[in-house]
Amino acid sequence: MQEVLITNQASVLGLLMLVLGAVFYTHQSVHPFWKSFYKYVPALLLCYFIPSLLNSFGVIDGSDNTLYYVASRFLLPAALVLLTLKLDLKAIAGLGPKALIMFFTGTLGIVIGAPIALLVTSTFFPELIGGHGPEAVWRGMTTVAGSWIGGGANQTAMKEIYGVGDTIFSAMIAVDVIVANIWMAVLLFMAGRAKQIDAANGADTSAIESLKEKMAHWQATNARIPDLNDLMFIVAIGFGVTGIAHIGADILAPYFEVNFPALDKYSLHSKFFWLIVLATAIGIILSMTRVAKVEEAGASKIGSAFIYVLVASIGMHMDISAILESPVYFLLGGIWMLVHASLMLLVAKLIKAPLFFMAVGSQANVGGAASAPVVASAFHPSLAPVGVLLAVLGYAVGTVMAWFCGQLLQILAMG
Repeated sequence: MQEVLITNQASVLGLLMLVLGAVFYTHQSVHPFWKSFYKYVPALLLCYFIPSLLNSFGVIDGSDNTLYYVASRFLLPAALVLLTLKLDLKAIAGLGPKALIMFFTGTLGIVIGAPIALLVTSTFFPELIGGHGPEAVWRGMTTVAGSWIGGGANQTAMKEIYGVGDTIFSAMIAVDVIVANIWMAVLLFMAGRAKQIDAANGADTSAIESLKEKMAHWQATNARIPDLNDLMFIVAIGFGVTGIAHIGADILAPYFEVNFPALDKYSLHSKFFWLIVLATAIGIILSMTRVAKVEEAGASKIGSAFIYVLVASIGMHMDISAILESPVYFLLGGIWMLVHASLMLLVAKLIKAPLFFMAVGSQANVGGAASAPVVASAFHPSLAPVGVLLAVLGYAVGTVMAWFCGQLLQILAMG
């Protein structure tokens, strides 16, 4: 067994935070080297892979779940609440039907792409299909579905809900990150040629110009520097709702287990399932109240910070050797993403949707709140909140849709 250099979990947390700090510090650097480096290597990829390297080379012990438990049970639901506060239903409706059509097309592409990819790949590699245990491929794919519809939060939810084994989870994290970031690079490449692509497709971009003006005005008139009261109120909302969600989960899971034993296959006996559902539902309700004004002080930024801690804690469980050991999983992920991308491009062409809606609708699914603003900003800096807005919608529907995708995969595998 490989000797581990750092075993104290407080020290491990400190190391992970230093890693995240270094990534973000260099990411915003104006130095030519770093600008060129991050042009090709997404920051999110480093947040996964640097902790995985630390685990793979014996610097830290990825088998210790202490930090992961804290991140998934406390930071995760708090992040969902704070990110969902950004959900402005009127603003989403104001984006026009094409934006939402492209977003849900992306969701559909991921949901149906999973069983299609598994079916096609298993034609050449029959061992991929079937299986009941925690290391079954279909179980691992549910975590990718969670990540590609919502983000790291929903990915973690699927891991717990479907009881995904650590080995297949490590392999699927690698597939998730690498395949998703290749697609993100393609989207960023296309964003630089948006005018030519929109002109070729005959897309009407007037709504995009209107959005630029509206978002720039909102930022100029509403965003403010948070003071201590703002920060304490934001933290109180996030963890207060988390506490309420835990209470609800402690009540609902045993209730369904005792009174509806047959519903176990639908995850209704899982406390973690109810924790995520309740936290998201309460966040959506609060988004319709005055509480949502805390977003002016940057509530979603704190929520995103929690997500990045979660991302790092997930990354420390990853063993990079899984990439070399399981190339077939990357074939599986590539076919899956190809289904999603093909459906997005086809629908965008049919409804003459601007490339912006296609790209951000896709990335709001595949990348979530961490990277959707990056793609949106590639079109115009003031449009970054649009990426967050749609990504938060992904958080809201991600768990449910990924769970449904898991049910399709389970039917295919068991059949």
